[in-house]
Amino acid sequence: MSLPNPDHVPILHVPPAPDPALLLELKTRRPPSLLDLAGCETWSVDFSPDGAWFAWSMGHGIVWVVAWPLDSEEGQDGETDREDKSFSCGHPVWGLAFGPRPPRSAAAAPPTKPSQGSKGKSTLLLATGLENGVIKVWNVLTGNAVFDLHGHEGVVRNLFFPQNGSLTLVSSSRDKTLRVWDLARKGKNVQVLSGHKDWISCCCVSSDCSMIASVGRFDRMVCLWSLRSYTFIRNLTGGTNKKLCLLSSCDFSPDGAVLATAAFSGSSWWIDLWDPYTAEKLATLADYFEDYGQNQISAIQFSPDGLHLAIVTDDRALRIWEPGERHMAMQTKRDGDSSGLCCNYHPQGGVIATGTRDGHVRFWRTPRTVPSLCHLCRSIMRYSVSTHQIEALPLPKRILEYLTYRNIPERLKTCCSSDEEDWES
Repeated sequence: MSLPNPDHVPILHVPPAPDPALLLELKTRRPPSLLDLAGCETWSVDFSPDGAWFAWSMGHGIVWVVAWPLDSEEGQDGETDREDKSFSCGHPVWGLAFGPRPPRSAAAAPPTKPSQGSKGKSTLLLATGLENGVIKVWNVLTGNAVFDLHGHEGVVRNLFFPQNGSLTLVSSSRDKTLRVWDLARKGKNVQVLSGHKDWISCCCVSSDCSMIASVGRFDRMVCLWSLRSYTFIRNLTGGTNKKLCLLSSCDFSPDGAVLATAAFSGSSWWIDLWDPYTAEKLATLADYFEDYGQNQISAIQFSPDGLHLAIVTDDRALRIWEPGERHMAMQTKRDGDSSGLCCNYHPQGGVIATGTRDGHVRFWRTPRTVPSLCHLCRSIMRYSVSTHQIEALPLPKRILEYLTYRNIPERLKTCCSSDEEDWES
């Protein structure tokens, strides 16, 4: 842990409400010589599993961790250190993740105080993936570096703790590999997953911790891997997509029954929804642009309740889509200066954080919908029942289509780049 550098201290900025959904913004104060230079980017943001902490890579090898909510007075009794923390990693930070993450049943419970180890030290860890291929693991409350993980030979682009309470860490890198680390053994006996032909843009883990999904930026591969046997399962695209495109992000729905992948080409971006069990493409949301090269889609993430999908693109800070609908549930105004790079929902929903190329973070109020009884039943069932098992049940066709998400319209094409109202038409 490093002492705060006055030249890199974040400033809490409450905007004059240019967008009613924008709650607040964290800006980084930097020397003029560093403004608009490479290395300032916020490549990754994350909330702790209990939602009590927020971390972001604020550029120049520094990660800042703050208590959430930012005006919280919890922990001021001296039992828990709630001070802001600065971690100096020595190299640009591209990925970060809090862990371990409790099982789904525990995650649904109200937030509690951080768990304590035998010596009173918190077990909350923060893993940071660096540009030089090293992964640094930190104890959040003590601020101490626990150990480093070596093995990747390129930028560590993404980190993920499975939602099972274990000290397992999944990492993806530009060296074309994924690695599965056992932090309980300080990363010994690491499992290496090879198969991508180029950079890996993103990886994610299903909620039942059975599968890892990864997308290759240039090889157009959407790969599924077994987290139980550490073997390759299938490539969802199968090499049939001949269109030149770049894959940028992926995420499993909270019940693990749907995998969303994001891609973009010269004049469009699109999101595919897949059934990871059958490799069936369920739906595609597409957007088209008049200007070539202004359409990069950087990140996507499902909301904790699975009702919405957050989308971060170059032309807007944030969009929120309800899968199956032809319009957005929410979208911010066009803002080419924001150039979003990443996003992450608060574990309890209602708020999402987005990171930008200038090293700033914005917090947005997101749509909150009361889940229907049908949606809750489907989520519970699909968490532990695969598509093949559902199809074997003697169910009416309409119920079968709903449980397998085949009720989502097969093809969704929406042109929204020209006018704000196009989404509502």
